[in-house]
Amino acid sequence: MKHVTFRPQGATSTRTALCLLAAMAITGAYAPAAWAEDGEAQKILKTMADYVGRQENLALKYDADIEVVTPAVEKIQFSASGDVTLSRPNKFRISRTGGYADVELISDGSNVTIYDRGGNRFAQVTGSTSFDEAVDRLRTDAALELPGADLLLSKPYEELMAGVLEAKHIGRGVVEGVECEHLAFRNLDTDWQIWVEIGDKPVPRKYVITSKAVGAAPQYTLRLRDWKTGVSPAPDAFAFKPPDGSSGVTIAVLKDIDEIPEGIVPGGTK
Repeated sequence: MKHVTFRPQGATSTRTALCLLAAMAITGAYAPAAWAEDGEAQKILKTMADYVGRQENLALKYDADIEVVTPAVEKIQFSASGDVTLSRPNKFRISRTGGYADVELISDGSNVTIYDRGGNRFAQVTGSTSFDEAVDRLRTDAALELPGADLLLSKPYEELMAGVLEAKHIGRGVVEGVECEHLAFRNLDTDWQIWVEIGDKPVPRKYVITSKAVGAAPQYTLRLRDWKTGVSPAPDAFAFKPPDGSSGVTIAVLKDIDEIPEGIVPGGTK
């Protein structure tokens, strides 16, 4: 599992530990039968993963909240929203707008462009043969996380289940008026939950990661909405034309495009 946003400085993703980051603590209470380890959670997650993984074209909107804990043990939350358009194998356009950065990532199949709209500057790296490879390269070469990346891979089930120690089907819940299956999973350092839409379009609607390795258990929450599948994007959907006055820079220069403002990192200060 990995977290699904541009990676904040000092945080990691789930394939690499997903320690980015409660719900109510349930102690001494009766556990519903649905919580039993009967494989139902894995089955629902696999159905979701297979459905999303086989979509050649998809688009969605998202809202993300990320929490940090200061040295004074004060929990502060930062929010951002954006759009995702993906055309497999290797074209995408992903935006993220928050209070401290306005960023867009565009892959035309040949190059991946990281465009800092607020600073009117951009950097480019060589493209990849697949979306999965582009996610890996942006993580390793540019320390950037694509929002919801682990949910959009070609085989997301394997990625999400890596390191899972316990899985539960909690029951059903409603996210923005949509009835969903509520699943909960435990890793060594994180707990994570996912809400999967019920019906013939089993897309993820909400994704929550809770860090158990950081005091006060900060969370990362991703809400996914307005899913569109099977719709071909516009011909110029993945084209990048440098805006007037913009400047090309190296990836190393783009250090201030995180969801968290410079000077604050999870669990401490710079």
